[in-house]
Order: sequence, then C-alpha cells, then structure tokens
Amino acid sequence: MDNTTLLLFITATFVLAGFVKGVIGLGLPTIAVGVLGVVMAPAQAAALLVVPNLVTNGWQIATGPKLTATLRRLWPMLAAICLGTWAGAGLLQQEKDGTATLWLGLALVLYAVVGLKAAKLRVPPAWEGWLGPVIGATTGVVTAATGVFVLPAVPYLQALGFDKDELVQALGISFIVSTLALSFGLIGAGALNGSVAWHSLLALAPALIGMSAGQFIRSRISAATFKASFFAGLLALGAYLSWRSLA
Repeated sequence: MDNTTLLLFITATFVLAGFVKGVIGLGLPTIAVGVLGVVMAPAQAAALLVVPNLVTNGWQIATGPKLTATLRRLWPMLAAICLGTWAGAGLLQQEKDGTATLWLGLALVLYAVVGLKAAKLRVPPAWEGWLGPVIGATTGVVTAATGVFVLPAVPYLQALGFDKDELVQALGISFIVSTLALSFGLIGAGALNGSVAWHSLLALAPALIGMSAGQFIRSRISAATFKASFFAGLLALGAYLSWRSLA
C-alpha cells in the first residue's frame, strides 16, 4: 500500500469511527483499532488514536448535562481504570494471536443481544461503592490488552440508569480517563513519541468531521431509537472484532 492510499485509508477509517461515536457515544477506538489493524500493529493503532480520543471525548463531556454530579458518582471506577491499565501495561504489545480481541468481541455481542431483547440491567445504588472499582480495574486491564475501552465499563454505565445525554457524557468521561491511562503505558513502551503524536493530531480532523455528522443524527432521534441504535452498534462492533480476530 503506497503512502497516498494509506493516508486515504486512515482518513476514511477515522471519519467512519467518528460518525459511529457521534451517534451512540462510543466506537472510535473499537472501529479504528480493528480497521487499522489491517495495515499496522495494534499498539501503533492505539497510539494513533490518542489525540482523536482525547478531543472527541472531551467534546462529548463538555456537551453533556451533569458533569460534576457524574464525576462525583464515577470517581472510584475512574481511579481503578487507571490502576488496572497501568497494571496491564505491555499487554497490547504482546497481543499477537487475537485471543483477547476475540473474547472482547464475543462479550460485546452477548451484551448487545441481551440489550436488544429489552432486558434491563440495573445496578442497585448500594452496590456502586464496591462494584465501580471492580468494573474500573477490569476495564483497565482489558484496555491495556486490546486498546479498546468498552468492557465492562459500558454495560456498567448503561445499568446505572442515565438518560440518553447523561449516558453519552458518562461514556466520554470513562473513555478519556482510559485514553490518558493507556497513553502513559504506550509512552513507557516506546509506542508513543513525538512523531506518532503528530500523526495522531492529523487524524483528529476526520474524526471530528465524522463525529459532527453523528451528533447531528443523535440530536434528531428519540430515546427509544437511541437505545436500539446503541445496542445495534455494540452488536456490530462485537461481531466485527470477533471476525477481525479470526481473519
């Protein structure tokens, strides 16, 4: 693949990933790491995602309704995400056979099927104090191994009973913390340096273009349609990750 073709491929990947994130609040790293895995190592793809992840999730957080209250509620999970990611540092560089990605994809498919069947998972408020850190630490290790931040944080956040816009903001908070924690691990492993950071910055524009289009769609759909789109998106992402790990 020549340089021009590679550039167009990366640009199209970030537009698509940004669009999906704009509609359902997640999917940027999942899609980008999976698609870019065709032309580069997972650690390289994760490093390329750092700036787009930081900015798009920052935008997602800033446009949400209850930042202070959500941070107060989620901080134990967020702190544990950092600890889990740093504890698993180096796992992404060791991911060769796709096993971790396969299990991640299958778990996403299972969760999406349950959600599409209208099963309502709810976390009792009394459980949040101990369950949040467990979820956070597990999410951190999965992030370190795959470069993808969705499990088990996304099902947990969805089970907390947030409305549409609150959930999207909570997802953004979780993802930006995961991105920062993973970035330190990538720097320590030598996968993220000044040159890679510059290329990551260049990937920001197509991601923002796609995200803007996706948010335009989300602002014009009902809560029920958003829920169906959310779980259908997870199903598609899980199926794609499973397929990519076996390809």
